[in-house]
Amino acid sequence: MKAVLMEGFGGVEVLKVGEAERPVAGEGQVLVKVFATSVNRPDLVQREGKYPPPPGDSEILGLEVAGVIEELGAGVTGWQVGERVMTLVGGGGYAEYAVAYACHLMRIPESMSFEEAACVNESYITAFLNVFIIGELKDKQTAILHGGGGGVNTAAIQLAKALTPNTKLIVTASPEKMERVKEIGADFLINFRETPDFTEVVKEYTTKKGVDLILDHVGAKYLAPNMNSLGYKGKLVIIGVTSGINAELNLALMMVKRQQIIGSVLRSRPVPEKGEIVAEFTRRALPKFADRTIVPIIEKVFTIDQVVEAHRMMEEDKHFGKIVLRIQP
Repeated sequence: MKAVLMEGFGGVEVLKVGEAERPVAGEGQVLVKVFATSVNRPDLVQREGKYPPPPGDSEILGLEVAGVIEELGAGVTGWQVGERVMTLVGGGGYAEYAVAYACHLMRIPESMSFEEAACVNESYITAFLNVFIIGELKDKQTAILHGGGGGVNTAAIQLAKALTPNTKLIVTASPEKMERVKEIGADFLINFRETPDFTEVVKEYTTKKGVDLILDHVGAKYLAPNMNSLGYKGKLVIIGVTSGINAELNLALMMVKRQQIIGSVLRSRPVPEKGEIVAEFTRRALPKFADRTIVPIIEKVFTIDQVVEAHRMMEEDKHFGKIVLRIQP
């Protein structure tokens, strides 16, 4: 099968399109003929040699796919060959075929294209997991979402506005992305270049109450302002550490305000646990995609042969929403 391969680790120059052995569906798995996948930041980190796939998963890049079921593995029930599906994969998305666990599959609504469906599993499920399952965001609460126009952040904004429409969202973004972030639902914007310490503006916006939830991928640099911006019993959910891993923490403040800091990753969770997350997402969020309340935001669709250009766009951080790779012609 055709697939994106890597000649060692490093920059975009290590990516090559070539031939790989077609995978075989194991117990409880299905083989998916991939029509589209998407580029996620963990793909870049894996390309650099810093994020290996979980044991047993494909070494090929790609964490989500949209396509049709080609074959059913042993023990799989409730699914049929030819059904349109989208799914998380532990690896292998940048290829014509990928294997996925049946418990991770979702049926693609008739209203969605393969390109749109390829955006859902990694970014939207990551956002749903951390904002609603872990963060327990409720309607009429206030949250800070860091990340401007990135895939997870735009997904979090859309989900929050669809599932908790009275939630107030404070979003940090670069100046060139602020208007688009506002258009999709941000209530209050912070230019992170001009205001790296957002403590005072958040206090003013919330009349010193602070926020209920913060979704953060920045890490060390934002720890202090994050904790200062959290209100009583607020939660800080950390899903990335782009600015570093070491920072000082005011434990007294955390104790007095009964705050929580929670670290979270999706990829390495056990298969059954990811299945439970997918099932909850299917129940609560997928209907919003089916009726087009939520439409995945796609910056650009590349072909598999343009994978280098797709990775460059992600590295330059000039995209808004998702970058998609079309696998089938």
